[in-house]
Amino acid sequence: MAKVVWTDSAIEDLNEIGEYIANDSERYAQLVVERLFLSVDILETNLYSGKRINEFGNEKIRELIRKNYRIVYHIVSKAQVDILSIHRTERLLGNAYDFSDFDDQ
Repeated sequence: MAKVVWTDSAIEDLNEIGEYIANDSERYAQLVVERLFLSVDILETNLYSGKRINEFGNEKIRELIRKNYRIVYHIVSKAQVDILSIHRTERLLGNAYDFSDFDDQ
């Protein structure tokens, strides 16, 4: 079973999503954030359940799509997965996180 580690950047993304939605509805913001947070639990037992991100050509950088959100993660090892970024699917990936450390790996 792999450990899912939330990076500071991903936690910040989650907080920003919650704050933005809370402008309209506190309750809906709580639900969305909670669902996004819990949706990565599948990675504990299925590291490769997300799809590969073609822009990187790196089998270990993958994404889960949940509603209108893209959850980008890095398989560090069989024992650890790092959640890197969460953002709206319509945003360009390069504008959400600096992935330069992962290119061509």
